[in-house]
Amino acid sequence: MKGLYLALVHHPVRGRSGDEITTSVTNLDVHDIARTARTFGVARYYVVTPVTAQRDLVRHILGYWREGRGGERVPERTDALSIVDDVASLEAAVADVTAREGAPPKVVTTAARGRDDALSYGALREEMSSGDGPWLLVFGTGYGLADRILDRADRHLAPVRPHGYNHLPVRCAVAIILDRLLGDEG
Repeated sequence: MKGLYLALVHHPVRGRSGDEITTSVTNLDVHDIARTARTFGVARYYVVTPVTAQRDLVRHILGYWREGRGGERVPERTDALSIVDDVASLEAAVADVTAREGAPPKVVTTAARGRDDALSYGALREEMSSGDGPWLLVFGTGYGLADRILDRADRHLAPVRPHGYNHLPVRCAVAIILDRLLGDEG
């Protein structure tokens, strides 16, 4: 499979009432998603926020683990965080993937809300294994990706739980989805 990339979008996302908002970056999402992404061989993990102070926070966290004392204590964390970049927009992530791969990625959105045009995990896994990539798997914070992100995506993935309660922490959804797409079967 050609390169798989991951983006965690903090803007634009939906608020509780459906309006477009910006959410805050969390330390746990930076760490835990990086560890999961690295485990499954994701090429790059983008933390997407236009807020300068939030991007500075991401860089501070990365610096502590990449060049600071954290990396000396837990080198595995340094390795995982080596794939993390902060970007101001999803367009910037797409541009970076394009520069790295020489081709634009197919953008695949995830959501807790179902869509009629959503692909099953098996269908997307098969499409990804065809070698026709790169791929950018996009996750939203808050109450999910804003419609303008969903409307521009190339593919949409089915929810982890299409029926009933479905409000997983995003870092858990990332782990489940990556395992469904890339994990060992059996």
